[in-house]
Amino acid sequence: MKSVIADARRDSVKKIQDAEAQYRSSFESAITEAKVKLNAERADLLKGGNSEAAAIEQKSMVKIKEVKDFLNKEFERTLNVTS
Repeated sequence: MKSVIADARRDSVKKIQDAEAQYRSSFESAITEAKVKLNAERADLLKGGNSEAAAIEQKSMVKIKEVKDFLNKEFERTLNVTS
């Protein structure tokens, strides 16, 4: 009778350990999958942000040139008026 109880305890401990190992494996797989998905989303967002930043930089370069030209014309006009 004692051996039957001991075998039952061993079996129950083994089942609990197997269930915990399976749970850890499933949990780690889910975490890894989520990390991969988040990294892909991050890469997409960075790519979009970088292209948007490049477009803004290009537009700002045009505006900077326009402002410089305007300031030069105004400065020259001021000099012409005072001369």
